Amino acid sequence: MKSLVTGANGFVGSAVARCLLAAGYEVRTLVRAGSDRRNLMELPVEVIEGDLRDVPSLKRAVKGCDSLFHVAADYRLWVPNPAIMYDINVQGTQALIQAGAEAGMTRMVYTSSVATLGFKANSQPADEETPSDLATIIGHYKRSKFLAEQVVRELVYQHQLPLVIVNPSTPIGPRDVKPTPTGRIVLDTLRGKMPAYVDTGLNVAHVDDIAQGHLLACQRGKAGQRYILGGDNMTLLEILQIIDEITGKPTKRRRLPVKLMLPIAHTLEMVAKITRTEPRATVDSVQMAKKKMFFSSAKAEQELGYQHRSAKAAIRDAIEWFKHMNYC
Repeated sequence: MKSLVTGANGFVGSAVARCLLAAGYEVRTLVRAGSDRRNLMELPVEVIEGDLRDVPSLKRAVKGCDSLFHVAADYRLWVPNPAIMYDINVQGTQALIQAGAEAGMTRMVYTSSVATLGFKANSQPADEETPSDLATIIGHYKRSKFLAEQVVRELVYQHQLPLVIVNPSTPIGPRDVKPTPTGRIVLDTLRGKMPAYVDTGLNVAHVDDIAQGHLLACQRGKAGQRYILGGDNMTLLEILQIIDEITGKPTKRRRLPVKLMLPIAHTLEMVAKITRTEPRATVDSVQMAKKKMFFSSAKAEQELGYQHRSAKAAIRDAIEWFKHMNYC
């Protein structure tokens, strides 16, 4: 079986590509011209250049493939021009799924995000049925993924497409080349630049477990259904303490109230508008920190056979990779 993987040069996408290769799949990748391809080095994959905003390139990419893993997305917590993010994450996703359907693909997996889900009271883990709405979602990235998932679900039901949706939580692990916002937390802690924290929480999963969940969704998932691919629910302080434990460098940290972080984030965004570089903290990320983003993977575990290793194992692998690649 030949599979097209979008975003295969990225963090989660490269893990999916490796997982498919290990399972005996042929892999074709769609990557943008001039993009960072370190994660594809030495992988036996076919590379096609294209862009989610370029429909003819999408049609070339899907031709001859049996399945699609649409992992690519514009994932930034701050963007100088939000319209580009919606073009890629929403309109681009719609165009790709339609191209895959026209090509007669027998299976498609769309990588959404837990960002599209709501939250439960008292920090209880949310699941696939926890309601959310666009009005309460913070940030352009989360809004774009919410809208994209709506588009995908409509396409599935209108055309009876063989498509499954997966909602990864917070991936941690090797090959975070960019790195992601969570990867930056790990790096900053390793560099001794995390003297404080806010009282928030994340669901942490090893990126390779999330990749395996993609394969399981393709093989066992029910068309039109969505599955959370997550791991352990942890507070930010617990994550930082695990990093300290692994490195053997215990650190005393001060808890900062969110209201104190907001003016700092506003200032950083003002500077970013001048420098055109992503700020270290954004207003949206600080606003999101008011919630503990806890989730349950019970449905994926029961229906797909999904399993995940401990968050500590994921963090350890991330640390080892960052050190091996001289990030710190």
